[in-house]
Amino acid sequence: MTVGRDELSAVLDSELRVSAFKDYCPNGLQVEGRDEINVIVSGVTACQALLDKAVELKADAVLVHHGYFWRGEDERLVGMKAQRIRTLLEAGINLFAYHLPLDCHPTLGNNAGLARAMGLDGWQGIDPDNSTHPVFCGAFEDGTCLSAIVTRLEHELQRQTLVIGEPDAVIRSAAWCTGGGQGYIDEAASYGADLFVTGEVSEQTIHVARERGLAFIAAGHHATERFGARNLGQWIAEHFGIEHHFVDIDNPA
Repeated sequence: MTVGRDELSAVLDSELRVSAFKDYCPNGLQVEGRDEINVIVSGVTACQALLDKAVELKADAVLVHHGYFWRGEDERLVGMKAQRIRTLLEAGINLFAYHLPLDCHPTLGNNAGLARAMGLDGWQGIDPDNSTHPVFCGAFEDGTCLSAIVTRLEHELQRQTLVIGEPDAVIRSAAWCTGGGQGYIDEAASYGADLFVTGEVSEQTIHVARERGLAFIAAGHHATERFGARNLGQWIAEHFGIEHHFVDIDNPA
């Protein structure tokens, strides 16, 4: 089975509501390759190691969360960036990248995946009037201790987390934002969450958590954003009957 590049692009842009988002990079098809796609490789970041694996797997398209052409970066195609683009063009591989739209998708996205990893059955955006806002929230209806959430997350993500809070603290509500979302901790505290979970941590994050009285977990930027590209790649495979490989390039950040 194959799917046309333009058809796949249109379906993905629609499913992820690309036009609704103001982002730091272009979402959708970033590098044009061959017209027909029957093998797709997904991963978190379009790094050289992922591209090399895609070439090895004879992929027609690569689907990632972190692509290229970020706002404020050097626009020249030189050095590492040139080599990455050259790899794609020489192999005829399409590159699809979805940043905030893939964070915010209610079932396939990174935040939805992190919710499941925490053991939550229900979740929603923290701002019901803005479906493009990347902070989600949910409730542990019977309450659960912080240590139990940490244990589950570390098992699901296969990495150690950084934790602020008493292990036996009872958590009834949580807010979270995958990746580099530590700046949203004040919003989580104002919302009334007992716990805020994200990928990264900054120096001031620790003080905010302590002084505003909420538990905090930093579970890794890469680790918390493995869900979206993998889920979307599998969705594409099932939708179009094509071959899909999720390739996880290890990253401790």
